[in-house]
Amino acid sequence: MSDLLLSEQITGLIKNAWNVQVKAVTGYFNKYDTDFYYQEVAAGRNRAVYLLGHLTAANDSLLPMLGLGERLHPELESLFLGTPDKQLPDTELPSFEELKSYWEDVTSALTNHFSNFSTPQWLERHTRVSAEDFALDPKRNKLNVLLGRITHMTYHMGQLNLLKQAAIVAD
Repeated sequence: MSDLLLSEQITGLIKNAWNVQVKAVTGYFNKYDTDFYYQEVAAGRNRAVYLLGHLTAANDSLLPMLGLGERLHPELESLFLGTPDKQLPDTELPSFEELKSYWEDVTSALTNHFSNFSTPQWLERHTRVSAEDFALDPKRNKLNVLLGRITHMTYHMGQLNLLKQAAIVAD
């Protein structure tokens, strides 16, 4: 198998992992009534609605990091990346329905961009690493950033599943 074919297979697997995690998060936030998502995933932990905002803001940051344009919802950064849950009143946060819409905006835009990336583009440096540093460590590429973001979504889905299990036990 040629190096290019192998690289294409690997990037395809990683893009598939992205799609699987996006589908899992989307499905989770379409499953229950709105009030369910305002519960903490565990005592003293983040609420599910906050994690939706957090994941949306984190994924939105991929657009500029991967050289795909500006964030779609820059207002989410300070609310969900710079401020812990429950530090602001809910009236200062987007509603659950707005957050779901933002999630769809961001993940759809990213997925569309990703489908057009060639394998060599995935292996290019991202915008937060200098050309000099990239020359020293070419693993600091766009594909590695995507792997990190998939892991991030997987981690938070694990937290969200704690709340899901609590709902099953309560029923």
